[in-house]
This record gives sequence, C-alpha cells and structure tokens, in this order.
Amino acid sequence: MFSGIIEHQGRITAARRLDRDLDITVATGIPDLTMGESIAVNGVCLTVTSFDAAGTATFFISSETLDRTALGRLASGHTVNLERAVTPTTRLSGHIVQGHVDGTGRLAAVRQEGEARHITFTVPARLRRYLVEKGSITIDGISLTLNDVGAPGEGGCDADEFRIALMIIPHTWDHTTLGTLQAGDPVNIEVDVIAKYVESVCQYR
Repeated sequence: MFSGIIEHQGRITAARRLDRDLDITVATGIPDLTMGESIAVNGVCLTVTSFDAAGTATFFISSETLDRTALGRLASGHTVNLERAVTPTTRLSGHIVQGHVDGTGRLAAVRQEGEARHITFTVPARLRRYLVEKGSITIDGISLTLNDVGAPGEGGCDADEFRIALMIIPHTWDHTTLGTLQAGDPVNIEVDVIAKYVESVCQYR
C-alpha cells in the first residue's frame, strides 16, 4: 500500500523490450532497497527484481501492466515518480493508494494561477462514477485533490471521456514529474479504492 506522497524522482537508465514485456533499470537514489520489495513507479506497483548498492534497481513489466498503464512510453533518460510502500508507523499524508492502475488519461492543459498551476486532464468516461469534487485521485502515483469533475462529452471531450481539473502547489510541481508533461502525454490514473468498494456493496447487498 502507498500514500501517493512522492519520495524520490528516479531516472530510467535502460529500457529493454522482451517480446511483449518490458524490463527497466532505474537509478532510484534509494540506498537500502531489498529484493522483492514493492515500489510505485509513476503510480504503478512494481517489484524490485535486482538492485545494487548505489540504488539502481531493475523492474520487470508484464504485457498486462503495459496494456493497462502508460509505462510503455518509458525510455532511457525519462524521469519517474517513486514511492516506497508505507509502514505501520508512516503518516498517511495522502490517501490509500494500491498502485493498481484503473486506466490512463492525458494532459489537456496547464495554466499558471499565481504561484500555482491549474491543470486539466482527460479521463476515460468509465471512471467518472468514482470521482467527486474535493475527492482524491492518483495521477502517475501522486495523491491529488480534484477541484472540478466534468461530465462525459462536455468541454470539447468525446463521449467516452471527461475532464478533471486540479490546482497544483509549487512544491508538488517542483518535486514530481508533473512539470515535465506536455499536452497529450499519457498518465496513469488510480481512483480511490473506497469508492469502488462502496459501489460493489451497493450492487450486491
């Protein structure tokens, strides 16, 4: 389990295609990695398959994960958001994040508002029912608060997508990969798991 509070930014030093899978090597900057531990890489829970004393780790990404996330675009030189799994004594500063991505969205626009940035993303319409204004969402592993949630087809969107808006403070902008995104870039989206459980209970009560 994760909290969506980014601890490190890593750099991809190698990305190797293995038939339908992908093997990536990341300079994490984490000196005390352990074999088999889970690390959220751009919000996707991945397993450390090898590492060295300098904190360079290798992760295997299966075709299933590539099909459901935006990790397939990663290449050598890219920067990624990293978070280690929480411990029982960790402050849960964000929200409950599993690292199990629900879909991918795309950056639509960024607008400067004072020192903050107002950013919008397009998101698949099937995720609309899990999102509410002032609720939580995870984008590339970052726990963020929703300022506005549109409806499918509104604001120039196609019927199979909708827009969300968020206000990003300078710290988050400077210490995550949000500032490196360009319009149209894909991002990993994870909705609040509690919303999915509530839906299931209501359906099958």
